[in-house]
Amino acid sequence: MKRTWIALLIFTAVIINYVDRIALSIASKPIAAEFGFTPVQMGYLFSGFLWTYVVCLIPIGLLVERVGAKRIVGGGIAIWSAATVMTAATSGFGSILMARLVMGASEASTFPACGRIIRDWFPEKERGLVTTLFNGGSSAGPAIGAVATAGLVEYAGWRSAFVVLGIVGYIWLIAWLYWYATPEKAKWLSEQERQKIIQERNGNQPGIQATIIARPSSLRFLLSQKSVWGLVVTQACLVYTAYLFLTWLPSYLQSTRELSTMNTGYLTAVPYLITIVLGVMIAWASDRILSSESVRAGGRRNFIAAMAVLSLLILLAPVVSELWELLLVLTLVLTGSTTGAGLNFTLASDLLRNPADVSRVIAITALGGNLFGLIAPIITGYVVAATGSYDWAFAVAASLLVVGAVATLTLTRKPINPEFGPDPVLFPEDMVKA
Repeated sequence: MKRTWIALLIFTAVIINYVDRIALSIASKPIAAEFGFTPVQMGYLFSGFLWTYVVCLIPIGLLVERVGAKRIVGGGIAIWSAATVMTAATSGFGSILMARLVMGASEASTFPACGRIIRDWFPEKERGLVTTLFNGGSSAGPAIGAVATAGLVEYAGWRSAFVVLGIVGYIWLIAWLYWYATPEKAKWLSEQERQKIIQERNGNQPGIQATIIARPSSLRFLLSQKSVWGLVVTQACLVYTAYLFLTWLPSYLQSTRELSTMNTGYLTAVPYLITIVLGVMIAWASDRILSSESVRAGGRRNFIAAMAVLSLLILLAPVVSELWELLLVLTLVLTGSTTGAGLNFTLASDLLRNPADVSRVIAITALGGNLFGLIAPIITGYVVAATGSYDWAFAVAASLLVVGAVATLTLTRKPINPEFGPDPVLFPEDMVKA
């Protein structure tokens, strides 16, 4: 299956995206020491890229249908790689924050555009696996970035580390511009595989019209849909925990276990690497277990709720004593939060009847998630500064996970039909309660 190469391309794009995000967290100790930053200042720098990220998500989601996914993804990585290199030349809080803001605006390109790419390139029964693999880049990135950045910081200094990481983005960009095209235009794709993709990507079944192709629905219409709000709330609650770990896990390990920067990098990588494997297995199971009817009725919500419940193990982090026990807890929590978030994107595609709405709903969903991702490191910084520990920070995350589980089970029970075009086809599974 040559379409696997597309899955690997977008997977590695997310890896680079998250490597560049976590680089500041891994290099936080020498940066804070050099500039004398407080925990609260570091919290603002950790979340700084999210300020512009959340502002740009929906505008970029709207541009995907006009400009095309290839240009959006390519342009995004070109700009954020430049911002990563720019970080090496910074001289204080203001210039570091500026580099993070530029990075955030350009990194907003990845998820809306790649959501449409997955819908275009992969059959319905492969979407859960591919979307979770794609979102798994958010685990692989911190894992690879933790070790690579820690090594670069340790042996070459934090400024050199950011230069090297930025160059990697441009190497990927060359491959993207050379290889990517839509299934209809990809010259390297066999005709047999091309037809399979086109016939099955919208869940087509013999005798049933599986989707209606219409122009994209308006934001007002999409925001009036209860299921869209269910996706947004669920994503927000899951991503809060994911970003708490993404930004504060290295500092947490250094302060509570007295680890060096290099050892912190290795131990940060372990939970993220294992999470990728577990997440892909869970997503594969969701594709295999759920029938096409259940997929289109939103049955994947049950897997998402289970992932939120699994992440409640975060409450055990402050009480375990052995390092291996802590790593086990962190691994399971990360598996729940990141896999649940990936499956939530898949659920969005499952519920949407118009492929042209995918990039917009993915952008809206990612916006909700990243709004909470934005406040997670800031709230954590204030809580740690006020209490001197991470216990209450973990309790806040656990409370939100409960809300997320309830939201996905109760709010995502209806398909999202197109706003425009002929009357939507009523699918038999639309009347089934998953």
